Amino acid sequence: MKKSFLTYIIALGIFGIINTELGVVGILPQITKNFQISVSQAGMLVSMFALIIALSGPFMTLLFSGVNRKKILAGVIAFFAISNLVSAFAPNYTVLLIFRILPAFLHPVYFSVAFAAAASSVPKEQSARAVARVFTGVTVGMVLGVPITSFVGDQFSLEAAFLFSAIINAITFIGIISWIPSMPVTEKLSYGKQLKVLVKPQLWLNIATACFILAALYSVYAYLAEYLGNVTNMNGKTISAMLILFGASGVFGNLQAAKLLSKNMIKTTIYYPLVMGVIYLLISYAGAYIIPMTIIIIVWGAVFTGGLIVSQTWLTSEASEAPEFANSLFVSFGNLGIALGTTTGGWFLSQLGIHQITYSGAVFLTLAFICIGLKIKLFDQKQDKIILVKKTTND
Repeated sequence: MKKSFLTYIIALGIFGIINTELGVVGILPQITKNFQISVSQAGMLVSMFALIIALSGPFMTLLFSGVNRKKILAGVIAFFAISNLVSAFAPNYTVLLIFRILPAFLHPVYFSVAFAAAASSVPKEQSARAVARVFTGVTVGMVLGVPITSFVGDQFSLEAAFLFSAIINAITFIGIISWIPSMPVTEKLSYGKQLKVLVKPQLWLNIATACFILAALYSVYAYLAEYLGNVTNMNGKTISAMLILFGASGVFGNLQAAKLLSKNMIKTTIYYPLVMGVIYLLISYAGAYIIPMTIIIIVWGAVFTGGLIVSQTWLTSEASEAPEFANSLFVSFGNLGIALGTTTGGWFLSQLGIHQITYSGAVFLTLAFICIGLKIKLFDQKQDKIILVKKTTND
């Protein structure tokens, strides 16, 4: 069995989980109507899910750190299938909310184990590419999850929309059970050893970098549809096509970023905020023109998705002794970055107008670049000097 096939099974699970998290956005109007609740109450199905991920991620990952990885992947995806099945036939809003909240606790566990399992399934120099294949599930889930769920809900029913996610989860469960080999934890790290990585100041600079990059990405992307409608003057159908184009180029960009990280992680990370900054500059100058904006969207989608794996690789590189815990930190602080970015982007939009939305992204890119520079200057260069001194002494 090819290792790439195994990672794609895991990626399908990522797609199912992302679809469970974000797909509900496309059916919120039907939920408000079906359960006779307000829009703000329906919105809690999204906000509560994200909040629980951000708060519980590292702790839940620590709790399951000694369990066979195959059992974790299968168990979590089975729970998501059950929660979607119950959601499809929930008798009231309370039951629906409960079965949205419960799987959110396990969301970061699957992600953390998935990234670690993918990376460990191949030689170290190929780990970034293996993780990139898993990230494909994130990309496809983010771009296609909402429109597919919305389409199923509109064409069939609210129940069918939840059942769609349940079926994806069930297929993944069968794939994990049938084809993924047992992955026992050969050396269980104590909670203390895993938590010990948190005392490393360079890790916190990497965490801040990842958080700021995600904030930079989502402070603009969250309002892409509104920007295309109000600034580029695109209609609804064209905007939907642009979002799909954005996601399609993102799959390509994800894999290309992995290749660059495999060659030189530090250089790729340094250049990332600079390249993203150029794209935001182009948007601010050419965003009103349909053809230039279409070209920008293709490039933007590729660079945008590359930022996910750049952030993940940069953060986890400073905690290789506790990979699953490090990945849980990425999931938690990544969600924190998304929340920070969307909130700040919304403030820029309301105070300065949609034309200036790229400025919010530029602010976070600057902060990310500063954190990268500090990390390299204070720690990487210092480490290089220590190695040079040791080598000279030995000679």
